[in-house]
Order: sequence, then C-alpha cells, then structure tokens
Amino acid sequence: MNRAPTPHEEENQWLLGVVKTMFNEFKGIYGYRRLTMNINRRHGTQYNHKRIRRLLIKLGLRSCIRRSNGYCTKTGYQNIEANHLNGAFTATAPNEKWLTDVTYLKYGIGQKAYLSAIKDVYDGSIVAYKVRKRNDNPLVMDTLKDAIEMYPDATPMIHSDRGSQYTSKAFRQITTEAGMTRSMSRLATCTDNAPMESFFGHFKCECYDLKMYTTFETLEADIEQYIKFYNHDRFQAKLNSLSPMEFRAQAAA
Repeated sequence: MNRAPTPHEEENQWLLGVVKTMFNEFKGIYGYRRLTMNINRRHGTQYNHKRIRRLLIKLGLRSCIRRSNGYCTKTGYQNIEANHLNGAFTATAPNEKWLTDVTYLKYGIGQKAYLSAIKDVYDGSIVAYKVRKRNDNPLVMDTLKDAIEMYPDATPMIHSDRGSQYTSKAFRQITTEAGMTRSMSRLATCTDNAPMESFFGHFKCECYDLKMYTTFETLEADIEQYIKFYNHDRFQAKLNSLSPMEFRAQAAA
C-alpha cells in the first residue's frame, strides 16, 4: 500500500489521459496507429504503437471500422481506354498520376447526392472535388476543370472506371486538350482504382457514417471540412507521418 508508483506507471497514467482526450478530439475515427503518430508529433515523443493499442484496450475505446459496400460503377461503351495504370499506385512526383471517381451519398428522406473527386497518387491529396445532386457529365467535367485550373501545367495520366461520364466525348476532349493520358479500370474491377475507393471509404467511415444528414447544405459543408482535414491534418504512415500537403510541400522544396 505504501509503494510509490514507478516512473513508467506514472507515465502510463498520464498517457491514458492523452489517449482518451485525443481519441475523443478526433471523434473516434483514429485507430491506434494514427493516434500514435498524432501523439508523437504533438508531444515530441517516440511511443510505440503497441503501447498505445494496449492503453486503448484498457480504456475500452474502439475506433470506427471501414466496411466495403460492394459497389462498382456500371460501364459505358464509348471511348474505352486500356488500363495503362495497371495497378502502379506509386509516383515519383506530384501530378504524375491522378485517380478519379464518383460516389453517391444520401441525405434527407431518400435523397441522393454525388461526390466527384480527383486524387493525386504521389501524396494521396485530393486535387479537386465537386458535390452535386445529379450524377451527370457536368459533375465530372467541372471537377476536371477545377483540377486543371489548380495545376494548369500538369499533364498526368488520369485513371477512372468505365462510367459513362469518363467514356464521354466531353471527357475525352478536355483530357486531350490538357495533354493527359487516359487510363481505365477493367470491367467490374473496382480494385483497379483502389486508392480512390480507399479515400471514399475513409470519408464515409470517419465523417459521413457518423451523422444523419437532413439537408444537402450540411452534407456539402461536412465534405468540405473533411477534405481540408484529409489534405492538411490527417497524418499517414506511408508519408513518413506527414499529411498529404506536407509531403507535397517537401517535393516542391
């Protein structure tokens, strides 16, 4: 009863509070690996992820778990391109390879919204996105135009599925004028665009699935907030514990 706690025990007690506070700060979307990165960056420490995992278990805290919805876009039949990307989800510089896709979301009573996004393979950043109430050509073309406006000198390979927007004459014309190389996933093979699907999965698990959206405006605002967080504050182990924009800035330095 008179034994004084060891320095290790005192540190664990402090760390329990840090873990609980940070877990709640990020609304339970961070697992032990990402919590470890954030704790180490914020406090200048070098804790092992296994230690953080043990403390999460002790606190009875579990993060959100992503689950596949098993959905793949139906193919179009015009202007189909080969899968030139061929699963090479790495790049040596920014704007070398872009991935793009559309996912659908629900709000209100059975109403649908659509998120179109373009992701840079190099750092995983979201280059451009649009949220609309209709899944049509203007949704995809406006996303593409925003990306070109953001990086007017970029001539990336752009990879998509075979959806009707991506096989349209408009998509072919815009990408050709911008000097882009088109690449498309094989028929009914969502894994050919896995990093893009991964982003949508993270968004739904860490933001969209946590709330019930009654209006399009609240959904749109949360998407904007999440993509800003994803680009600037969501640290990734594969990026040396940096956010996508921090990793991108290193390439420009």
